Amino acid sequence: MSGWAKKRFWKEVTIAQVEGGVTVHLDGRGIKTPAKSALIVPTSAFAEIIAEEWRAQAKTIDPATMPATRAANAAIDKVRGQMAEVAGLITDYGDSDLVCYRAEAPQTLTDLEAAAWDPVLDWAAHRYGVRPVPRVGVVHAPQPAELLDNLRADVARLTAFELTCFHDLVAMSGSLLIALAVIDGFNTPEALWTTSRVDEDWQISQWGTDEEAEALAEGRRRAFMDAARFYFALQPNA
Repeated sequence: MSGWAKKRFWKEVTIAQVEGGVTVHLDGRGIKTPAKSALIVPTSAFAEIIAEEWRAQAKTIDPATMPATRAANAAIDKVRGQMAEVAGLITDYGDSDLVCYRAEAPQTLTDLEAAAWDPVLDWAAHRYGVRPVPRVGVVHAPQPAELLDNLRADVARLTAFELTCFHDLVAMSGSLLIALAVIDGFNTPEALWTTSRVDEDWQISQWGTDEEAEALAEGRRRAFMDAARFYFALQPNA
């Protein structure tokens, strides 16, 4: 958020309908992105989330506490101008998806993976017409071409704002299929986050964790949950 004023300078935060969508006003003036574009978002629900972030700022602006504003800035200043590149980067996860690569042992872990990940594969088979193929071990083996084409088509339909949120769902979970399951409503974001954490949680159960690892995991969880919340707030009926 380079270019932002560091000190709070406004008293009132409101949202307003404008040409192209909804914006956030600070004392009646519309917010700009770091690239000086008007910050206009598709829905009132998402605009209100952004507005709440600005209302919550104290004397000094803390961009770290404003994930919705950051997402809107990224969608407008970065993603909108390179939709194909971002979509392609994201869909590359589909050919080596987390839920398709299973441990060889021990049995307790392989059972946990199957219980958590097989339902995602079943969901994908129903939605895309081709079941992703699970592998044992870490050696890459390509997924069926028809499946990958269908996954790409689903990602390609996303708007710049949706794609920005979806990128975080994929990056935080390590799984294109889990991210697609979130936006399809297959299960709750909370449950699907837990699904993405099977291996890590098993390791913790065996060896414990430390404060640094816990803090990193919690940051990723918050980013995943924020991305899901923002995505659903961007829907027309939100």
